[in-house]
Amino acid sequence: MSHCGWHSRGYLPHFDQPGLLQFITFRLADSLPIEAIQRMRNDAAINQDLQRMRQIELTLDNLYGACHLRQPEIAALVQQALLHFDGERYRQIAWVIMPNHVHTIIETFQGYPLGQVVHSWKSYTALAANRLLRRTGMFWNIEYFDRVIRDEAHLNNAIAYIHNNPVKAHLVQQASDWPYSSAQWYVS
Repeated sequence: MSHCGWHSRGYLPHFDQPGLLQFITFRLADSLPIEAIQRMRNDAAINQDLQRMRQIELTLDNLYGACHLRQPEIAALVQQALLHFDGERYRQIAWVIMPNHVHTIIETFQGYPLGQVVHSWKSYTALAANRLLRRTGMFWNIEYFDRVIRDEAHLNNAIAYIHNNPVKAHLVQQASDWPYSSAQWYVS
């Protein structure tokens, strides 16, 4: 498959080019309350994409929704999916699986477009998680957010953000204590 540079599926803009480091966030279908989504849609700020992403991050950290990823077998399933093609289709730099969303930084390889990689994670884990939870219906939100990592400082800040997300959400005291994260591999 070919990489398509800047594109949109009618929702958010995405950038797809092999060799770039990308910060990606995807979330459970019920992870944002309807009021928050409507409030964000009505926001007409000039810098709305960055503003909207910050609002979403703050809301996600409130752990709204069923938080299916809080269950160890579901979080382990998602973590296994993130690591499955590491080194083959992409390079996994850092990740965290929160109770209602996932953050990861990857570098995609030639022939494996970003949208295809994210879709494979989401479709595989949605089917398996729904089966484990004995439920049907939409598991993941249809969209994902991606942001190109600009430089080394941005990369270091993004990794720190990812690793500290469980601490910020009061799930653990130290980032390396969260079992569904690359933080334990970054111990200093």
